[in-house]
Parts: sequence; C-alpha cells; structure tokens
Amino acid sequence: MKPIAALQTAVTAVAFDGEPSGAELAAIEREMPLILAEVDLLDAQIMTIDRPATTLDHQRIRRARRRVMAARAALTNRAGAGAVA
Repeated sequence: MKPIAALQTAVTAVAFDGEPSGAELAAIEREMPLILAEVDLLDAQIMTIDRPATTLDHQRIRRARRRVMAARAALTNRAGAGAVA
C-alpha cells in the first residue's frame, strides 16, 4: 500500500499567528460605538428575563434600541461617505 501525502507545498506563505491584523483592529475600533450600544440593549433585555417588565424597563429597552439604531446609522453614514470620497 502506498501512503498518501501532499504533493504540493503549503499554500499559505505566512503562518497564522492568531492575532488580529491592524486593519481588523481598526475595523473593530470603528464599530465600537455600535458594539457598546448592542451590549447595553442586551443588558436591558437580560434584566427582564426573570421578572415582569416594568414601565422603567420598557423605557430602558426603548432607549437602548434607539441608541443601537443611531449607532448603526452613524456607522453606515461613515461607510457611505468613505465610499463616495
């Protein structure tokens, strides 16, 4: 029986070191306001899981949703402005 082995050299030129690149870190930094707004929304929703939601809870969730939408709009506008320029 003949052993099966790779006949070609490795395709990747550089080994993956597991760390994010500078471009990936910059993208995360640009999206950080949206990420934080989504975390706030998740926190507001988690608080109402094990108990009935009060009026204050509903207001907190609505405000968090508005912050998420505002952050998404700002991120989209920045991306659109960068594509036009």
